[in-house]
Amino acid sequence: MSKIMAFIKKNPVVPYFILTFLISWGAILVLIALNGMPATVAEAQAQLPLAIMTFLLGPCISGLVMIGLVHGRAGYRYLIARLFKWRVNLAWYAMALLIAPAVFVTAHFVLSLFSPVYLPGFLTAPDSSSLIFLGIMSGIMVGILEELGWFGFVIPEMRKRYSPLAVGLIVGIIWGAWHIMANDIWAIKTYSGELPTVLYAVLSGLSFLIGQLPPFRVMMVWAYERTGSLLLMMIMHFSLTACSITFAPTAMSGWQVFIYSLAVAAVFWVIALVFIRAVPVEQP
Repeated sequence: MSKIMAFIKKNPVVPYFILTFLISWGAILVLIALNGMPATVAEAQAQLPLAIMTFLLGPCISGLVMIGLVHGRAGYRYLIARLFKWRVNLAWYAMALLIAPAVFVTAHFVLSLFSPVYLPGFLTAPDSSSLIFLGIMSGIMVGILEELGWFGFVIPEMRKRYSPLAVGLIVGIIWGAWHIMANDIWAIKTYSGELPTVLYAVLSGLSFLIGQLPPFRVMMVWAYERTGSLLLMMIMHFSLTACSITFAPTAMSGWQVFIYSLAVAAVFWVIALVFIRAVPVEQP
């Protein structure tokens, strides 16, 4: 046992990721076994709160457990200090809240010129107020519980060895892979449409691995390097999740989902490149 603990303390990143995937993916598989996969958008939205809470167990539990194992009480004190670090420049709060809406507004404006199917969901949903409420509440849960793991533990650990850009890209890709079970496998019947299931799964999986999540995580790492505020990271993640849910078109399926993902990802990559060039951070 002492050898295992010594290994975990010396190499805490890999155990964190393994534990995160085991808990989250295992929990979603249990949810699928109990409730099945949602076949319609309405079914997906009805099951979404439970699916989100179930999936979030991974990074939240893993982060808190690993902090205790690796750093003990000092680690929890450091976590709380960063969580309540709110005295940062107001410009950072504006950035945290507005980057995601700016990206989605741009992508939807361009796509809606070609097809009305890409109009934002909150404009076309039968009950837009419920969709907005779902987006806000989901954003709060996701922002808090996910970042207890990503920025609460693993990203600061990785920054001891890697540059901000490397950490952002590595965690962004792993973050995308982690999402595949909840956003791809769990809801595959909802959005695959006319595409063969396997093809849709591959395209959707690729969109998570190289799509909007890596560039957004890079921007988060950049902002964290300048502020050291875990609270700000939770707000930034809240904005992304809330926009992802409230802006997502309600009538798209198949190729339309993939085109939409590509458009949103392209705008995120452009903004990320501008952001990291405009905001200097210290490179090791």
